[in-house]
Amino acid sequence: MSRILHVIFLPLLLLLLSGRAQATHIVGGELDLQYQSGSRYQINLNLYFDAIYGNPGALDNSLVVSIFEKGTNRRMQNLTLPLVTNTTVAYSDIACTRPILGTRRIAYSGQIDLPASQYANPAGYYAAVERCCRNNNIRNIRNPGDAGQTYYLEFPAVVRDGKPFINSTPRVFPPLSDYACRGELFYFDFGGKDTDGDSLVYELSTPLNGHSSTNVPKPAEAAPQPYSLVQWTPGLNVLNQIPGTPSLTVDGRTGRLQVRPSQLGLFVFGVKCSEYRKGQKISEVRRDFQLLVEDCPQNAKPKVNVQLPGTNKFYESGKDVLRLEPGQSRCLKLRFTDPDPNSKLTLSYNPVNFSAPLPAISITQGVVRTPGSPDTLVSQLCFPNCLDTKGKVYLLDVIVADNGCSLPKRDTVRVAFMGVPDPNSPPLVATTAGPGLPLRVRIGDLVTFQVTGRDPDADPVTLSMTGRGFTPASVGATLVQNSTGGQVSGTFTWRVPCPPTDKFFYEFDFGAAATTCSEAQAAAPLLVPIQIDYTNAPPTLTTSDDVTVVRRQLGESFTMSLEGLDTDQDMLTMTASVAGMDLAAAGMRFTPQNGPGRATGLFEWIPNCEVAARDQTEVTFRLQETTCKPVPKTHTLRFEVERPVAPDFLPANIFTPNNDKVHDFFELPNLPPDFCDSRLADIKIFSRWGNLVYRTTNRTFKWDGGGLPAGVYFLLIEYTDKTYKGTVTIAP
Repeated sequence: MSRILHVIFLPLLLLLLSGRAQATHIVGGELDLQYQSGSRYQINLNLYFDAIYGNPGALDNSLVVSIFEKGTNRRMQNLTLPLVTNTTVAYSDIACTRPILGTRRIAYSGQIDLPASQYANPAGYYAAVERCCRNNNIRNIRNPGDAGQTYYLEFPAVVRDGKPFINSTPRVFPPLSDYACRGELFYFDFGGKDTDGDSLVYELSTPLNGHSSTNVPKPAEAAPQPYSLVQWTPGLNVLNQIPGTPSLTVDGRTGRLQVRPSQLGLFVFGVKCSEYRKGQKISEVRRDFQLLVEDCPQNAKPKVNVQLPGTNKFYESGKDVLRLEPGQSRCLKLRFTDPDPNSKLTLSYNPVNFSAPLPAISITQGVVRTPGSPDTLVSQLCFPNCLDTKGKVYLLDVIVADNGCSLPKRDTVRVAFMGVPDPNSPPLVATTAGPGLPLRVRIGDLVTFQVTGRDPDADPVTLSMTGRGFTPASVGATLVQNSTGGQVSGTFTWRVPCPPTDKFFYEFDFGAAATTCSEAQAAAPLLVPIQIDYTNAPPTLTTSDDVTVVRRQLGESFTMSLEGLDTDQDMLTMTASVAGMDLAAAGMRFTPQNGPGRATGLFEWIPNCEVAARDQTEVTFRLQETTCKPVPKTHTLRFEVERPVAPDFLPANIFTPNNDKVHDFFELPNLPPDFCDSRLADIKIFSRWGNLVYRTTNRTFKWDGGGLPAGVYFLLIEYTDKTYKGTVTIAP
């Protein structure tokens, strides 16, 4: 379309300018309440201001919001909201900007506490800000220059059924800077968002006038309800706020505005957004705004045609059903144009009753009817080969839009079609494990072979591996895919372990899957069985001395050799151990020579008192084979230390120290021998009065009486574990 800016009718322009010279030019606004944490909330006021002709006196540095209890209208608190931002509202299409129309968004915000002890009334609460005045030249209400504005919201109690009830009201309503053209359809997304995910319902509402006036344009605080409504001009009402065909409507679910205005001028309108949770209304936000309707340059509607595959015939909506079948072209030629010069066209599509798969468009935009540009643009829309509507008729809207002002004009062709996908073969899987199956392996073998997958339609293939009755990873088997695409390979690797159970037969299933059009097809699994061959003959253990009890005296050594043999040539390990002590402490040493199929050991023992002190000392010789199901062999010997034989101990108790060479000395040649803890400690002789007359620790002593007088003396022989008592007589 042409971007020529036409002059507005002079009477309307004078009316706009004269009104703007006297008014504050507040365009509209709304409140919202957002939960922060605990009992803390943030309350926001968005006020929209005429950026071109606005009265700077209407730009307040702060505004006061008042909180009331519903039902009683009891004032809960006032809160001053400081101005925080002042930004420009952008047009939907910057190319449609008009020098006489601009809007600024003035944001006020503050923190407020809503403690549960004070805000628990089930009836709820409401907030209000009052400010005057509206634009003098608003056409659809009476005395607009004297009409005030009340920004209003309702919110629930912060506690319900004894529990915290957290809620934020709807917000982020997109501001409106666009204008409407008389006789042209105007639409705009006026819906908000809710952080709690509650349901939002929209409806038209009559804007609130309230209590502010030209005499008191900025009340110190808002008054409680009721708030008076603006008065519609004759013939207009809440459901006919902006006259047209259709008049202004709002989509109750999306908040989308729509009107084809029939009169020029500035029109105020109101929208109420109600918030529902679990079917119960919990809050309400009202929004005032205004819309300028102008005479706009004529904009012709663009045109799109859909050419049927393989023909010069154009598709007719409501009559033709396009059938997309295997072996046929799945592409449609799209021709789109616009009668207006310098038109920038945009091509798009919208699936009506399906979501996938979506077609592709070769060209989506271009300019027509300008020097060097064609009069008609040609694009191609191609459906994927995998399209399968499963016998249903799918609907696709093909849309061309121009860049006309104030909003683009569009042409839509609704294409009804059915699709049958191209035939698709499942993938195939093969291995190099054959042909002799099952594979026969032994413990410790490394099994490796290649797995290949191929798809006849060249769809991407993925290999897989599963085990029947087990998971491959649990036994250490892996399959690594080495390539991608329609033909892939993978490497199977398995170091055969000792099975954790008596299972020696494993079945691996190898598969290949290919995905086409979001649908997976799998090859029939290929089975590779693997048999673990395992036999085991127990080893033998022999000794050079076939005894079960070894008895030796202290210092008398014992030596024995052992030999272990295994016909399976498994690794053999020989060990020796003493229950309750180590070998060295028992005076023992064991020297093994381990190896595959044969192991030997040399055992040596020198008896000591450690063994002699024990009631029982047993040495266990163990021959262990390294295999899956080992059968160990053991041989046990008991070791004892023999005590020395002690002669009868009847010492002579009379001697005659008279130098006649007969019994001249007292001696004890038959003392019990020393043994471990039983050792001679002391020999003492006492007089009959208890005086020690002789003492020695030498068991080969000879006592000559020491010149003592004849008589009876007392003998005390002490060992480390016992004593002997007797008498000794010195004869004359």
